[in-house]
Amino acid sequence: MAKRTTSLGLMLPQRNSQTPAYRWLYESLRGEILEGRLRPGARLPASRELARQYGLSRGTIVNAFEQLRSEGYAAGTIGSGTHVSKVLPDDLLQVDREESRQSAEPKRRKRELSQYARRVTPFPVFEVRPVRAFRANHPALELFPVDLWAQITARRLRRISTGMLLGCSAMGYRPLRDAVADYLNTSRGVKCVAEQVAIVSGVQEALDAVARVLLDPGDRVAMENPGYIGATIVFRSLGAKISPLPVDEEGMELGEAKLSRAKLVYVTPGHQFPLGITMSLGRRLELLAWARRSGATIFEDDYDSEYRYRGRPVPALQGLDRHGLVLYAGSFSKVLFPSLRLGYLVLPADLVEYFAATKSVTARHAPLLEQAVLCDFISEGHFARHIRRMREIYAERLAVLLEAARESLDGLMEVSNIEAGLQTVGWLQGGVSAERVARAAAERGLEMVPLQAYALGRLKRQGVQLGFAAVDPVEIRRGIGELHALLDGMGK
Repeated sequence: MAKRTTSLGLMLPQRNSQTPAYRWLYESLRGEILEGRLRPGARLPASRELARQYGLSRGTIVNAFEQLRSEGYAAGTIGSGTHVSKVLPDDLLQVDREESRQSAEPKRRKRELSQYARRVTPFPVFEVRPVRAFRANHPALELFPVDLWAQITARRLRRISTGMLLGCSAMGYRPLRDAVADYLNTSRGVKCVAEQVAIVSGVQEALDAVARVLLDPGDRVAMENPGYIGATIVFRSLGAKISPLPVDEEGMELGEAKLSRAKLVYVTPGHQFPLGITMSLGRRLELLAWARRSGATIFEDDYDSEYRYRGRPVPALQGLDRHGLVLYAGSFSKVLFPSLRLGYLVLPADLVEYFAATKSVTARHAPLLEQAVLCDFISEGHFARHIRRMREIYAERLAVLLEAARESLDGLMEVSNIEAGLQTVGWLQGGVSAERVARAAAERGLEMVPLQAYALGRLKRQGVQLGFAAVDPVEIRRGIGELHALLDGMGK
């Protein structure tokens, strides 16, 4: 294995004029090694480099290196360079720790954290592992046109300008904002112009920035229950109070008492997360009327509604808004691939300036090269073709899941026939615990998330989230077979 090298200048402690140069250099390098800044196997700087940087003679440097080698801290020969020993002398390390304890400073006072730091919790991250039934919230990554994306990226890099290297406004790359506005107006029924579109790293960033602009600690936010855990994390971290509203067959249940004093409403009307329900037109109009009366703002998360399998396309809630009440957000990460941290937020005109200022002092702007590549991917028609192709594939996989469930899970689990999205819900029969089912399923090589994981308080009905978009038909059928054996055994 090639040795690591310190190609940049090595920063050593300032030399005391009373300490001989040789001793200072030896002790400084020894300290860097023991404290871990020069790691085992790292190549030490060349003698010429150290001589030039610190004004030392080569003989001084050679003597210091020889002392390090004789004590086992360094190894190497003339011509091959000197590197830190891969195995350091344990007895000397122990002596150093003892010396450190004896010379330790008085105990440091405990660090005081902000209220935000005490409230915030980490957002779950994707684990890199083989796809298996029934992984949710993932597209079919193996079907993404990677070669095409690479060609567009290479072309962009060949033609890159100094302006592209410099950056862009906090709201994002203007050609991409134009492309997103055209797409949303045409395909999602959103009413906007490019000036209202902000390019963000995803819905999560949009939620955080909007919450900072609109909410103070103690303000109330209404959201669906069960609902998106990422929104819950953001609102709680900023000290907001959450009002969980149940979901029925028409979407989030409303009512003056349930929405009382809410300053912001977070909702997923196109495809409710995690239940997959589409909010009815009547319920949408009722929510808009309440927001107008109360002065509240609505955050519409349209996270994967590009993938609709039956029924007429449902226009966005924002498209019904005539009074600037709705902020509309979506993500390319769900549609294309998760590591593409790009999404969009459509803002009412009066909030654009405040959002841009907030973003300018946090993320500044999303990576510009990726914005430009995505812009080309959209404007050249590749995005629309990819959506059409994947919609057909996902519809086929959903049909396989529903058919296999009807054949094998009758009386054990009822799988919802959703209209859109990347996952559905399996409702358990006979009072079986969803958490228990998920644990047992994991032992059989299955992935499923209990709906309770997305809930505030206990849910009345037991169910699990079942993903199908990322799972091929063979694996879906295997998963249903394993699930049948599992549930049938639990019922006996």
